[in-house]
Amino acid sequence: MEIISFRTPGLGDQSYLLTHEGHGILVDPQRDIDRFMAEVAARDVELRFVLETHLHNDYVSGGEQAALATGAQLVLPAAAAAAYPHTPAFHMEDIPGGRGLSIRPIHTPGHTPEHTSYLVLIDGEPVAVFSGGSLLVSSAGRPDLLGPQRARTLARLQHGSLHRLAGLPGGVELLPTHGEGSFCTATGAGRYTSTIADELAGNPLLAVGDAEAFADELLAAPMPIPAFYEYMGPANTMGVPPMPPLGVPALGVEDLADQPEGTRVVDIRPRARQAGGLLPGAVGIELGTDFGSWAGWLLPYQAPLVLVADPGQDVAEAVTQLARIGVDTVRGVITDPGPAADQTFELLDLSAFAARLARPGAQLLDVRMPGEHAAAALPGGIHRFLADLVAHGIPAELDASRPVLVACGSGRRASIAAGLLLAAGYRPVVLTGAGVTDLLRRPAAA
Repeated sequence: MEIISFRTPGLGDQSYLLTHEGHGILVDPQRDIDRFMAEVAARDVELRFVLETHLHNDYVSGGEQAALATGAQLVLPAAAAAAYPHTPAFHMEDIPGGRGLSIRPIHTPGHTPEHTSYLVLIDGEPVAVFSGGSLLVSSAGRPDLLGPQRARTLARLQHGSLHRLAGLPGGVELLPTHGEGSFCTATGAGRYTSTIADELAGNPLLAVGDAEAFADELLAAPMPIPAFYEYMGPANTMGVPPMPPLGVPALGVEDLADQPEGTRVVDIRPRARQAGGLLPGAVGIELGTDFGSWAGWLLPYQAPLVLVADPGQDVAEAVTQLARIGVDTVRGVITDPGPAADQTFELLDLSAFAARLARPGAQLLDVRMPGEHAAAALPGGIHRFLADLVAHGIPAELDASRPVLVACGSGRRASIAAGLLLAAGYRPVVLTGAGVTDLLRRPAAA
């Protein structure tokens, strides 16, 4: 048996391909299935099953399309009630995989009500479990993504599910879908894979013996929920079309006038290039592994998009990340914004930013997550999480007649905030290459 993992760092997720004596099983594939199909072909295996642990909240699935492309059997949790053909997985009803391999579904509600983990047995012996968003490495899947009304009930169910999986033999390999960087984890997940024995020894949530205390622990400090999550479950229930073409038309600035109402301009160039000039109203989200997540969180879902990129920049990667969350609305790319890109902002390193912050009347906007701010805050700073600048607007305490110094953890979120501030008439000054904790470590917080 071999297990190949596919990391998607920007979403903090991991898909898997299990191979055994010429047969393959694909677990929790994302929409861009070509990378999985290439691995299936390279290993010359017959894909027998595509398993989904739950109706995902953070991406649209490639499960249906992978099954259609290969003739594999698509297996979903029995309670998923998806609108397309699939085989329902019932609790503890083994699915024969052939050649000594079988899959045992284990109902593990908590992250979602239908959530199902899959125990892999070879010749009747358990060897690995695909735990999706249930038991994670040093953590557990969040129970609050379906809304506060159901969060406590799901948290109590998650307690039972974690202990159900923890009762497996210690040598069983733990293979979760969600991990480090995922907004689906209840606490900071560590390594990507583990074993049941290691989790029994080191997962703090398994040490919480009471379901109510466990729910208190998971729900004590709610984390923000990305805005695009609300669209993922319904899409995965109804079915997801194949990936869109990755090539998009080249446009000029003059073509923006011909775009549909509501079109948004997204500048994916490096932040230093954005600081030199954004198109009016553009949102700057430099291309990185989490580009799609921030675009989905900050922009109206399914709004028509025009990208601004440097010549030679990997526009196909941007289109792929958007497609993973069901956004197929990129209408073109501008690679020469020219003099129309006249909305500028300042980028400063730590020393220069600290000096500017020490001036009388300086105003600081901290755009980190609430938990980050609660753990370490600069006195006198104004906090508003980046996504809340869209959801709730610019803080009223900020004076538009004076520069606004913006900081986060590294400069990424602060540079995104700069575009939002420019569009609202403010003059942003961004700390880049450092963050609030670096400012706090300076002598006298200077």
